[in-house]
Amino acid sequence: SHTTIGAFGLVGVIGALGAAGAGRWVDKGRGQAVTAMALLVLLLAWWPLSLMPSSLWALALGIILLDLGGQALHVTNQSMILRGQVHAHSRLVGLYMLFYAAGSGAGAIATTAIYAQAGWNGVCALGAATCGTAVLFWLATRRFMPAELGQPT
Repeated sequence: SHTTIGAFGLVGVIGALGAAGAGRWVDKGRGQAVTAMALLVLLLAWWPLSLMPSSLWALALGIILLDLGGQALHVTNQSMILRGQVHAHSRLVGLYMLFYAAGSGAGAIATTAIYAQAGWNGVCALGAATCGTAVLFWLATRRFMPAELGQPT
């Protein structure tokens, strides 16, 4: 119904609130922790999304988790990128958004191909695999930022 469709639009508010909270945590020097939490939330989102054919509530939960994790990660990435190189902010944001758009486009192409071959469960497996790869990359490359120093250790 139109009401149900409109309710899904309101779900996006939760992601916006999460992004604001993520920004505050990053400002306190907890960017690495926020990144880890956001990546894990994104990975977790694919389980309820995979239940979409049988549950509208699972779809809503999956969308909330996907939006919350994605928004938190986006804000955290930009905050951490802009922490240094004050004279290059516009170039850094431009490059970040270029790669963000390229990744989104590649994801859309891959999702379309997977859906044609494996349906919705294949799409969910691709999403989970992508998020799992991001978690592994984060684990392999992380640096902890003490809040009181704001410097890498």
